[in-house]
Amino acid sequence: QAQLVESGGGSVQAGGSLRLSCEYFDDANNERCMGWFRRALGKKREGVAGVEGDGPRKYADSVKGRFTVSKDIAKRTLYLQMNSLMPDDSAMYFCAVRNGVRCPEPDAAEKSDYTIAWGQGTQVTVSS
Repeated sequence: QAQLVESGGGSVQAGGSLRLSCEYFDDANNERCMGWFRRALGKKREGVAGVEGDGPRKYADSVKGRFTVSKDIAKRTLYLQMNSLMPDDSAMYFCAVRNGVRCPEPDAAEKSDYTIAWGQGTQVTVSS
């Protein structure tokens, strides 16, 4: 069984919204930092957002005010609500789990900061 299962990607026009979901199956993740990353074609993977337990949230500068990360512990699901989408948001989006409570700042986060699990990715395409 996969440790993380993502869903919710799709194609939208600029200005539209999508909500990504990341279901997890280990209750230990309730207390851990969980984050979202994205990788656009030809670009490096970059951090998008993170939530510490189900509390403090952090965002990359490029998505502040547009994206909201949240976690529903009862449903064992991490979410990323994306509003006011722009073509530059087009990418494969991944959720990930870090071995610890504190999340790194997304703008500085690396793949190696999240070592517990990674999802398979869900594609988001935003057309102008």
